[in-house]
Amino acid sequence: MSFTPSPYAPFELSPQELTAAVLRYASNPLYLDNDDWENADNPYRRQLRPQVVPHLDFGRVLPREELLSYQGLATQRILTSIYEADLVFLPKAGLADVWDDFRRFYSPTNRVLGEIVRPALERQAFGFLDDEVEVTGAWTRDSLVEFLRTVDDRDRHSPSPAEAAIEKSVDPQRAARMWLIQFAPDFLSEASPMIRNVLGSYGPTQSEWFKIIVDEYGYGVHSTKHSTLFENTLRSVGLETDLHHYWQYYLNGSLLMNNYFHYLGKNHELFFRYLGALYYTETTLVDFCERAAALLTRVFGDGVDVQYFTEHVHIDTHHGRMALEKLILPLVDTYGEVVIPEIVRGFEEFQVVADIADRDFAAQIEWMDDRPRYLALHDPVWAAIQSGKVTVPVAHLVEPRGELSNTHCHDGDELCHIVSGTMRFESGFGSTQILRAGEGTVIRRNRLHGANIESDECVYEIHSIGDYRACLS
Repeated sequence: MSFTPSPYAPFELSPQELTAAVLRYASNPLYLDNDDWENADNPYRRQLRPQVVPHLDFGRVLPREELLSYQGLATQRILTSIYEADLVFLPKAGLADVWDDFRRFYSPTNRVLGEIVRPALERQAFGFLDDEVEVTGAWTRDSLVEFLRTVDDRDRHSPSPAEAAIEKSVDPQRAARMWLIQFAPDFLSEASPMIRNVLGSYGPTQSEWFKIIVDEYGYGVHSTKHSTLFENTLRSVGLETDLHHYWQYYLNGSLLMNNYFHYLGKNHELFFRYLGALYYTETTLVDFCERAAALLTRVFGDGVDVQYFTEHVHIDTHHGRMALEKLILPLVDTYGEVVIPEIVRGFEEFQVVADIADRDFAAQIEWMDDRPRYLALHDPVWAAIQSGKVTVPVAHLVEPRGELSNTHCHDGDELCHIVSGTMRFESGFGSTQILRAGEGTVIRRNRLHGANIESDECVYEIHSIGDYRACLS
């Protein structure tokens, strides 16, 4: 191994060493495929599909157009598990049935193996931001304030792509539940990445930041802790509240956004970048939470508990002001203008990450809503394949009853055709299709999905049709 001063990977592994190290980490029994769609009250199990790891390349930076690929999803899932080994998770029902899993998750072996591969995976997951965000020019305290104040000029009332997708969905309640599930990795352990930044010693600003964290934790009253409020929201719409119960339904972009703050908090050389991202999220959450509370009420009626969101409307007005006046400006005054470009970069980077997550969710809902249109028997691509006008690679598979394909995505459009037997096809939470002999469906590129065999045996074909639109032209 050779040493390099890269901020991402101070110790470089060869491609073979890196793949072997990731495989060893992901082969922990905790991370093997599940036999059910949900993880019931076990925060240590999260499906990483280690059988696919040898076919992946973790040694390169993914460009933006590849972030939602299977490679990106695998990297985000692994990073989530690595970051969360620093946090304390205990199941609601106690440890009696999961004691071995508890020991495995927090074992030195699991933690060390994760740390060995983390720099390379962070480089792969977040290196694209170097091309997306460029901070140039001479910055002063006054120009920083002027720049950060531009967040006040945004359109406060226009819905995000995710919110718009829920509004126009054919099943708004299903879409809204899928949306709430995407927030669970962050909201159920809220402020955990932020806490990484109040350790150590750096003067009065450290204590000011701790005040924000105390707010997030309900001033020490568990019933007002923000994660408790979010549990109430989940429960009010019929969702479970145990951590990672819905691991298999987390989208790539959602994990990217959650991991971004862990990435900044874990790597203290990015401390000032976190400040910029914090200011953006605290100041924009006020309007987002107002819209979210109204949207959920329209979708579910008055029975939905939206206190989580209404509480943030109140508290984040204060937090945004604190982030600027009590954190950012005092730190600039103390440590000089050299830190300003990093603050600006964090402010800009989080917007890029949030936009990717929003659009990923909107695309998933559109695909879930459009499932009937992609039934293979009614699809022109399927007709072209059957007539011989289109020739594409095809894989023939035979699987027994109960064979579960844990959720994943494909890098190109594919057409699944059932030859015999029955398959339960999942395209998102609450989005199920039963496919029988002669039926099938088109699986869009980068869309999360899974399947389960519900007959004694199922014979099916996967046709790699590449770009679905190109096939139709």
